[in-house]
Amino acid sequence: MTRLVAARLGVPARGMLVHQTLPCLLAPAQLLPGRRRDVDALLAWGRRPSARRVERLGQHWGLPVWHIEDGFLRSFGKGRADPPLALLIDDLGVHFDATAPSRLEHLIATPLSLEQRCRAQQVQALWCEQRLSKVNPAQESPVPEERFVLVVDQSAGDYSIPLGGASPDCFGQMLQEALADHPACTVVLKVHPDVIHGRARGHFSAKDLVHPRIRVSADGLHPAGLLQRAEAVYAVTSQMGFEALLWGRPVHCFGMPFYAGWGLTHDRLAAPDRRQQGVSLEALVHGALIAYPHCIDPHQHEPCSIETLMRAIGLQRRMHALAPRSVQAFGFTPWKQRNLRRFLAGSEVRYPMPWMTPDTNIDAVAVWGRRGKPRVLSAADRRRLPTLHVEDGFLRSVGLGADLIDPISWVVDGRGMYYDATGPSDLEILLAHGDWSVLQLERAAQLRHRLVRAAITKYNLQSTPWQRPTGIQRVVLVVGQVESDASIRFGAPGVCTNLGLLQAVRAAEPEAYLVYKPHPDVSAGLCRAGEGEEIAQECCDEVLTSGSIDQLFTQVDALHVLTSLAGFEGILRGVEVHCWGLPFYAGWGLTRDRETCSRRGRCLELDALLHAALIEYPRYVSRGSGWFITPEQAIDELIAWKDGPPPRRTLVQGLFRHWGRLRRR
Repeated sequence: MTRLVAARLGVPARGMLVHQTLPCLLAPAQLLPGRRRDVDALLAWGRRPSARRVERLGQHWGLPVWHIEDGFLRSFGKGRADPPLALLIDDLGVHFDATAPSRLEHLIATPLSLEQRCRAQQVQALWCEQRLSKVNPAQESPVPEERFVLVVDQSAGDYSIPLGGASPDCFGQMLQEALADHPACTVVLKVHPDVIHGRARGHFSAKDLVHPRIRVSADGLHPAGLLQRAEAVYAVTSQMGFEALLWGRPVHCFGMPFYAGWGLTHDRLAAPDRRQQGVSLEALVHGALIAYPHCIDPHQHEPCSIETLMRAIGLQRRMHALAPRSVQAFGFTPWKQRNLRRFLAGSEVRYPMPWMTPDTNIDAVAVWGRRGKPRVLSAADRRRLPTLHVEDGFLRSVGLGADLIDPISWVVDGRGMYYDATGPSDLEILLAHGDWSVLQLERAAQLRHRLVRAAITKYNLQSTPWQRPTGIQRVVLVVGQVESDASIRFGAPGVCTNLGLLQAVRAAEPEAYLVYKPHPDVSAGLCRAGEGEEIAQECCDEVLTSGSIDQLFTQVDALHVLTSLAGFEGILRGVEVHCWGLPFYAGWGLTRDRETCSRRGRCLELDALLHAALIEYPRYVSRGSGWFITPEQAIDELIAWKDGPPPRRTLVQGLFRHWGRLRRR
């Protein structure tokens, strides 16, 4: 990897600065735009005409020229909205120029240690596991059912073609040889995305493709499926030949790209003397994906390993692939609308007028929780449109949703909603029928330990610690809820009020010291107290309107809830939890339940419940990058959020809070 420490890099061709991530990718080097001589090296982009001008300038001034190019794992998408997240920096040449040495050639030829070899094998496996390419659209090109070989076209005028010792005629030769070599196979011709979008020409005309065994793939979608299944891959200098090697495919090269000439490909051209036959695939992978590129974390824009970037882009692909193409969302406030676009990234989300019903030319309908209007839901049913029920996730924010604090997690449920015990939800089906590997359960256990150590809960509110009274044998915490909450309407068939819960717990535990904690929204005046809740003091020993719920768990012997998420948080911390309703975590042998559900009854390990509820079910979106993140990364952000300075309340938040209090009077 080219050393950048304290380097002063001149950028004579200012056009490359259009890439917003360039300063981060080149950090800690200092970028100095313009024609200036007081630098350590000049930067040039590949072999473009602008790069030739920079080279002449470098010769004139006696300065070295470093060439940069997009990394082999560039980004999720392409365009200004998706700047490169990996950069190739070469102080010797350009990786696709076989006429001269490059830093990549030196790295590939460098012997590997056992540790480096193992890491290269893991990176290759991770590439295939995450199904990656240079640019990574979520949807993949359809794969033929029959046997096939893949032929890769490129943009006409691509500099890598002549610099790789090839010519436009090589493409026709390649296609004919693929047909001749595999007479029993379909030949799939993959067209370059720039050709499809009209930004370039390809190397084939319609008459070149008139053959019964040729199938054209001109959708611009991801090539992973084709590379995985092809019996062989034919390329001139395209990077897809390298990707085919990662998938273990035989590769035929009609030019001399960076991955050819090492004995790993079937080459039509003689390799430069610089390239050693017999280099291992691990050496190629280590050089091209580990030692050569500079990568940045898409969330923090700080240097990271290729593995971190691979997992981040792979996660985006998986989440975007789940997204319906077009969604109409009903009943979302303007504040929720902007958040819905984040959690349904990959979908075109539209917001029809309140009196409208779903269109016929959409793929799904989204509603908030169980608040979908009957006419909207019935219209969606008639048109056989999936209905996505959206709600807050279980690790939400630092601050209350009623205060318009943006969420870090939401859930999107295609069956129902996790708090609705009257019917199944995606989460309940997962808990009832899921199967978790040892590795998955270990990951869940690590996540649980981290949650407990970091005191992470749904809202992460800070408050003065509460201490249990001395000399008391049993302290019981009763957690109140907003009584208009849908989880009570759909998940509490018996006791269904805060006062009723308190009275039932007092009857069940007459000798215990009862502490009642109203819901934070009620204590803050943002929601109405429950009916009769003003006399709660008569049914308990103490009403606690402050205090962190996580800290309270360490002070009590048992917790009683209707359907509150506090019960789930208590289970994770080893608290004895009694459920008087049917929250999603009840009925699996982990709580003491007053109600039963015929769909539940399976006994689950605690970490199986956690894996389903915190890893598989919710969606997490970074507050900074807007990308999907893992629950572990969400915890990192929540910890930083908690430890950071309290944000100033916006005017809209202040007005909303004041209006909410007036509305409750």
